[in-house]
Amino acid sequence: MQFPSKIYIDGGDPAETKEADRLLKKAGYHGLDGQTTNPTLIAKRYAGVRRQKTSVKRQESSVTKEKISEKEAFDFYKQTVKEMAKIIPNGKISIQVIGDPASMTAGDMVSQARDRTTWIPNAIIKLPCTKEGLTAVSEFCEEGPVNVTLNFSQEQAAGVYAAAKTRNHDVFVSPFVGRLDDKGLNGMDIVSNILELYRALGDGHVQVITASVRNIKHIMYALHLKSDVITIPFKVFKEWADNGFPLPSKDYFYDIPGLADIPYKELTLDKQWEEYDIRHDLTDAGVLKFWEDWKSIVS
Repeated sequence: MQFPSKIYIDGGDPAETKEADRLLKKAGYHGLDGQTTNPTLIAKRYAGVRRQKTSVKRQESSVTKEKISEKEAFDFYKQTVKEMAKIIPNGKISIQVIGDPASMTAGDMVSQARDRTTWIPNAIIKLPCTKEGLTAVSEFCEEGPVNVTLNFSQEQAAGVYAAAKTRNHDVFVSPFVGRLDDKGLNGMDIVSNILELYRALGDGHVQVITASVRNIKHIMYALHLKSDVITIPFKVFKEWADNGFPLPSKDYFYDIPGLADIPYKELTLDKQWEEYDIRHDLTDAGVLKFWEDWKSIVS
């Protein structure tokens, strides 16, 4: 059996990857198609493991305040994605670039991307949907697959399409549904709008990953829309699994009271990526929040 969309797990624990893959196979599906990772979550898991090992020697209050070194964090990130790659060797695993958004350049991102593709053979490099991020995409997509994350608008998705001209490697764009919902907007409209834009005017070289999934309704509508990929946090995935992996009916209707519609924009895909308005407040806030979270753990 197959779903209308590829199914990824979103998280930082290989045990969750293994369990999600097992549950899919138990239900008669072929297993996970991939994984998206958040290095901050992985660093937190490492800090927790180290805390458990050292708490017997030191008081817990002093241990919990300790940060981990950047080398420790990166080594554990690399080890974690290697474990995930063994669990789903035929899947795609997104590995994120990391840096201060105030100073990180496209060149820095490309340099990190080249390093991360050596970690595992099935790596996809997560790059932010910013000016520097798309500059990096336009260069690195000729060398390896990319996943452009923190996408919140059709114009950003059009910019991704234009920046990633390669046909030799996979290219993904990840609209963040839940964070738009948090702002009172219908985040699933962005998925629907991007899919409509790409299917009407595109050639299929950029795939859509429905991301920031918060509930089963998000999954159901993404399946109904035939989003190329859905990446799901384990907690929501487990709820879906416990309900028997329900699928939407042909006339499935997605309606969440209180969320404002995001109208479709008539755009073209034939411009240079720099001509699209790719700036978005939620992208800027997301990049900054990630960096702050990372620096709260990593010294």
